[in-house]
Amino acid sequence: MAAVQLRVLACGDVEGRLESLFGRVRAIQSKSGRFDMLLCVGNFFGSTSETEWAEYRTGAKKAPIPTYVLGANDQETVSYFPDVSGCELAENITYLGRRGLYSGTSGLQIAYLSGTESQDEPAPAYSFSAKDVAELKTSLLSTPNFKGVDILLTSPWPRDVGTFANSAGEIDTKKCGSKLVSDLAANLKPRYHFAALEKAYYERLPYRNHTVLQETPQHVSRFIALADVGNTSKKKYLYAFSIVPMSLMDPAELVKQPQDVTENPYRKSRKEAQKTKAPLCAEEEPACQFFFDLNKHQGKKRLSDGKERENSQPKQAKKPPQPTGPCWFCLASPEVEKHLVVSIGTHCYLALAKGGLLPDHVLILPIGHYQSVVDLSSEVVEEVTKYKSALKEFFRSKGKRYVLFERNYRSQHLQLQVIPVPLDHCTAEDIKESFIVQAQEQQIELLEIPEHSDITQVAQPGMPYFYVELDTGEKLFHRIRGRFPLHFGREVLASEALLALPQRADWRRCAAERAEEAAQARAFRRDFQPFDFALRA
Repeated sequence: MAAVQLRVLACGDVEGRLESLFGRVRAIQSKSGRFDMLLCVGNFFGSTSETEWAEYRTGAKKAPIPTYVLGANDQETVSYFPDVSGCELAENITYLGRRGLYSGTSGLQIAYLSGTESQDEPAPAYSFSAKDVAELKTSLLSTPNFKGVDILLTSPWPRDVGTFANSAGEIDTKKCGSKLVSDLAANLKPRYHFAALEKAYYERLPYRNHTVLQETPQHVSRFIALADVGNTSKKKYLYAFSIVPMSLMDPAELVKQPQDVTENPYRKSRKEAQKTKAPLCAEEEPACQFFFDLNKHQGKKRLSDGKERENSQPKQAKKPPQPTGPCWFCLASPEVEKHLVVSIGTHCYLALAKGGLLPDHVLILPIGHYQSVVDLSSEVVEEVTKYKSALKEFFRSKGKRYVLFERNYRSQHLQLQVIPVPLDHCTAEDIKESFIVQAQEQQIELLEIPEHSDITQVAQPGMPYFYVELDTGEKLFHRIRGRFPLHFGREVLASEALLALPQRADWRRCAAERAEEAAQARAFRRDFQPFDFALRA
């Protein structure tokens, strides 16, 4: 992958100051090594360009690096661009054209749109219209398996780019820039978007290109606005970065979400429209995936209206449903293998897993009969949380982190599988990546749940699902709609990428004698005792 990594420089308004720009580029290359290309946005030419430009146009001087520029933004500089479809302006300096897609031999895809926004149709030679943007979108979005472009070059900023983001300083992003550019960026999903014209430097926090829990994770976008070359305020006008073309990247690597990622700034109006329609979605179609009728008391609810509670049969709500037949996990059931139990609380208990992936593979189970986490009462949820905290502290004391998963599919009693992984063996990011990659290989959509959300906000009682939680609080979720591999969670953890125990992926192949199981339970119970809140109750 390192072999195809490209080193790119992006530049803001040059305004004819070619000697300043190329002098700076030479200095950077002498210090940091050669770059593959220079991309210029904003005004490449200015009112005093002719003298400097003549030396490059005639070949007396040469740009030190392949340079790609956008077209005119005003009538005064239109004459510098003889061919609207793009052409070589001088050796090593290429005008990309009014709009289109530049694909290099490396596979890098650069979408570009020259000029400023115009309401006129047809637009002047130094502008673009809604029709230009629509045609560019259509030509790219109609490409089979279109995921986005590597880079988008525009001169104007996209309107509202600062929504949900860090401050753009003196620039008011609600008034500055082009709505058409916003629409283009929202549809083309560039990994990097460069713009200029405002004589300001602004690197926005990366933003998502997918709706969490409603769409498969996609790559993030980064917007960078650059200042003008040689500005006296020393604002940044050159931006250096390395990029591997999207088409050559590992899918899991491509869709990694950085910690500081924000919502998409161009979807705000759409989200507001969805919020007003959400109750209708819930009422008209109870099975709607992500909008729920909160007036129907199912599973755990945040009830704030006393009258509603009076109407919701409180006697039944206090009592968990009873199993339809023998249950291996209800603690009062004769079927429970009690020699595996290692801790008993008020509402939950811990037991070693039968045929565990590891000797300290443990289950958190409700004492009463509940099918899934979303069915639990608030008291049970509270104690589950206590056990999670105790297990995190316990495993960390042994140099391990835990991975928890639940499969609410072809099971009748909630089992939260908790499996420790050595801290020095892999990071939380490695674990998350392994789940995402192996899910993609089996066409399973494993989505990340937002940091401050929980599973009760994305799953209805009775909905089949698979759920993963790391002890960092990161969570992954898959709504099961058809068949699902029963051992998926164990298979991922047992894979070579994590615990490297593929032979133990199926619990039935890990059976041990009862005496051995009892010994393992005693050992776990002894080690866990200092962390067991149930003993202090």
